[in-house]
Amino acid sequence: MVAKALSSAHAKSEALLRRYGQFVDSLNGKYLTAEDVGMTAKDMEYIGMETDFVTGLPEHMGGSGEPSIVTAYGMYMGMKAATKEAFGSDSLEGKSVAVQGVGSVGEHLLELLHKENAKLIITDINENRLCEMSDKYGAQVVGLDEIYDQNVDIFSPNALGAGLNDDTIPRLKCKVIAGAANNQLADETRHGKALTDRNILYTPDFLINAGGIINIYSRDLQGGTLATAKAIAEDIYPRTLAVIKKAQENGITTHEAALQVAQERIDTIAKLR
Repeated sequence: MVAKALSSAHAKSEALLRRYGQFVDSLNGKYLTAEDVGMTAKDMEYIGMETDFVTGLPEHMGGSGEPSIVTAYGMYMGMKAATKEAFGSDSLEGKSVAVQGVGSVGEHLLELLHKENAKLIITDINENRLCEMSDKYGAQVVGLDEIYDQNVDIFSPNALGAGLNDDTIPRLKCKVIAGAANNQLADETRHGKALTDRNILYTPDFLINAGGIINIYSRDLQGGTLATAKAIAEDIYPRTLAVIKKAQENGITTHEAALQVAQERIDTIAKLR
């Protein structure tokens, strides 16, 4: 993914992005760059002026465009799976969801949740964005720090990492955590256990936010369509249930279970080569 330093509104420029593209090109295909927080398909276009080792180019250039649609859809699948485990049904109608971060991924998630008539509570550093999303989806706006204190069914972190930590975990009043932010646990072992001890079902970020990579792989590298990418992302639902089951059967956290499942898959595929 593109270094987050590039995503600064003050630092980002065509010249900087193209210089970054030159650096990526110097790696001769050892690294494929893609979008991250604050990056857009237009940014990929600038990078693509200097290297072919770029994904997520605008659709008019034959690329897959912004991956946030499929990222949100896959995360939504994971959220529904966790909801089924925690509440006995995967319906989100009437469920209260606190969404932290309403950027591209957050907005697509809000759209999906709104269609299911979920009760929405939102926060973001961008106040104009908050007002827009609140008006569009009928969401209640709360402060950046207040989001952790909401009495909700589901907490969805979609901002930056390490939001689940010693300070915030004791304040949570939810049954499920399902969001697209990377590295949500400040300490993977300690805070994963802290959530388990509080009977909060945590769906590991790298398990349910895989839709963006799925979109890039299936469309940029395999020539598929958006529908193809979303169909593949639907597999996140059963995979989430499988990880939860593994965690329960082995008395480990869902984070540990997801890592084990990933390693088992890597080892299995390695034997084929």
